[in-house]
Amino acid sequence: MIVAGGTYREICDNPPWDRFFGSGLRAAAAISELSKDVTLATYAPPEWAEDIAMSAASFGVKALITENLMPATFRYFHQLSTAELEYDGEVDIEPLRVEGDAVLRFGMVAGSAIVRAKYAVFDPQTGADPESFHSNGSVAEHLAIVLNGWEASQTTGLPPEEAGALILARENADVVIIKLGPRGAIVHSRGSSSVLVPPYRSDTVFKIGSGDVFSAAFAYYWAEAGLRPDEAADAASRSVAHFVDGHQLPLPGIEALHHGDAYTPRESPRQLYLAGPFFALGQRWLIEETRDILTSMGVPVFSPLHDVGTAKSARDLALGDLAGLNESAVVLALLDGADPGTIFEVGYARKAGISVVGYCEQLDALHLTMFEGTGCVMESDYTTAVYKAAMEAWSA
Repeated sequence: MIVAGGTYREICDNPPWDRFFGSGLRAAAAISELSKDVTLATYAPPEWAEDIAMSAASFGVKALITENLMPATFRYFHQLSTAELEYDGEVDIEPLRVEGDAVLRFGMVAGSAIVRAKYAVFDPQTGADPESFHSNGSVAEHLAIVLNGWEASQTTGLPPEEAGALILARENADVVIIKLGPRGAIVHSRGSSSVLVPPYRSDTVFKIGSGDVFSAAFAYYWAEAGLRPDEAADAASRSVAHFVDGHQLPLPGIEALHHGDAYTPRESPRQLYLAGPFFALGQRWLIEETRDILTSMGVPVFSPLHDVGTAKSARDLALGDLAGLNESAVVLALLDGADPGTIFEVGYARKAGISVVGYCEQLDALHLTMFEGTGCVMESDYTTAVYKAAMEAWSA
């Protein structure tokens, strides 16, 4: 397998993370024990080239590095925040040229890869205007396109659930996969009905690079192992669940993947109740951030701050909050600070049989007894808590 993609520095504040990876290096590392003779074609500034070559070699990957002058860095405040790109170099640089039986091509911050392949998988990984595989002269006998829901909507103007057939025809592709986050992925294959591939449970969620791993695993299982597109996508979904539980690389074979059961996504998600204090700026920021993230995942959120407000009597506030809680199927409770109102809402929810995911970094084990003892799922990692709550809302 040849992987053509960018190598970037990734920095995250919470949890702490500072590594050279990016889509190209991570994907090559992911399949390094599955595919024979993995080659990475990438760009790197001179000061990074030796480190990148050594990192690739540690996974048994041969790195073909074309030098560019400026490094590219993605910064995250947390893993679900929008990445900030730091790059001051030229975008239009000499393209890489890649030819092979099986090629995985990623869109890149700068430059491009012109591909000639028997089997090619293309993950555009671009912003407002995802590029066509063919636009730079790339050709493939068999082509699969992997996009997330936002990219699919941007390129077609359609809801992501409806975009696959148009992309399939427009790109003259054999396969189009549209990833839908906690809802799984829709696989569109030429001449076949679309198939929904479920997501799989994991104990923790390391989100950075999960899309890279999905594309890498799919490319291996479809282009080299010869699985049907839906089978390869299911193997990729399982591989992602294995990877995100601690950034586990390289991937083992299917039989050795460590993951939980599949979620069965619903036609539409159930309401989530966002419980947490909002009396100080930091508390208010966390409520706003979490609500925005959940909404972007398609989850309907009831937030007492937004849906009930504050300028009411204590009785009216309580009745309004509890009415929203009674209509919800899951609670995401932000528990740092042990806010009395939030703790009351958790107890009320468990008494009513409503699922609770609790997020807290600062409560010690002694203070978690009643939460854990009544069946709350308690997480100290923000991304893991948000994902588990969202997937519970989407789960049938």
